[in-house]
Amino acid sequence: MPSSQVFEQSINISASATTVERCIIDRDLMHRWLNPSLRCDPVGGWNTDVGGKFRFVLNIPVVEPTLKAVVIEREPGIIVWGFQGFFQGSDRWECQPTAEGTLLLNRFEFQIPNPLIEFGFNQFAATWTKADMQAQLRRLKRVAEEQYQGLRSVKSP
Repeated sequence: MPSSQVFEQSINISASATTVERCIIDRDLMHRWLNPSLRCDPVGGWNTDVGGKFRFVLNIPVVEPTLKAVVIEREPGIIVWGFQGFFQGSDRWECQPTAEGTLLLNRFEFQIPNPLIEFGFNQFAATWTKADMQAQLRRLKRVAEEQYQGLRSVKSP
């Protein structure tokens, strides 16, 4: 039985939790911070409610490895995608309001059922994946803060 792995990341963002959440669930905003070699395609219409289905596609010519995902938990400030494919597990995003804005927590918990793929991932891709998750959080922070500043400047007289 494959072992479960957990990658957890967090970042403080100077924006409201609702703005940060919108950056996670809005397709156009998501593609501004998501790794450029990854895309999120809806299955049917774009729907981030429980049961909404997606394909996360790695843009590798010819192969395009795909994770099938479904929203398995959804409440204000929280969205959790469950997925199956070469990985099985979940990707949880939680926006916690703070005095300065939002603490964004991301927890990627997964198993790799194929021992050969698991070995390859652990040897070659695990370190890159952790670094990429940190880079995504920094990009998401930038997008959320830009959005929040834009909203604040529109509201200012």
